[in-house]
Amino acid sequence: MLEEKYARLVQILRECGSVCVGYSGGVDSVFLAKVAVDVLGPANVLAVTGLSESFPAVQREMALECVRRFGIPHLELPTDELADPNYAANPANRCYFCKTELWSKLKVVAAARGLAVVLDGSNADDGHDYRPGMQAAREHGVRSPLLEAGLTKAEIRELSRRMGLPTWDQPSAPCLASRLPYGLAVTRERLRQVETAEA
Repeated sequence: MLEEKYARLVQILRECGSVCVGYSGGVDSVFLAKVAVDVLGPANVLAVTGLSESFPAVQREMALECVRRFGIPHLELPTDELADPNYAANPANRCYFCKTELWSKLKVVAAARGLAVVLDGSNADDGHDYRPGMQAAREHGVRSPLLEAGLTKAEIRELSRRMGLPTWDQPSAPCLASRLPYGLAVTRERLRQVETAEA
């Protein structure tokens, strides 16, 4: 069953031809980027990390370590969702505004580099949660091959373990803004306080 899902993932990536992967350095995006490079070759893959105030430094370090270790072509791109008052107000659908900022920038990068499809790391478990960010992905034509292949987080961890990815047992790491209760404004100062406390 797991092998069939992995084969389906490979098939989806081959159909894409060339891809721009939203890459956070988490379990799902590292796995997706590594498989994409294995299947399509590095010339047809670009992993892009959105650098923002809400992105933890420790996660960036893991993202960069995996890029170096596995030869994943990579680009860091500043994003400024804090400049969007809809995001900064921290409503329940905050992630929608963050991902709208991210995917709009990744679409520009993909088009400039001739990459056919923008991908995210949403998996089969994410389809059952409240994920306003997934709406933004759909609106920007972003595909979710892990979700399409039916791979769950546990299955992605197992495949990552087999592939020797250091992220296989990494805890889930949502952005720093997710620690703030809805309605409490997202500010640089509060994000720094959260990061310092967790470090």
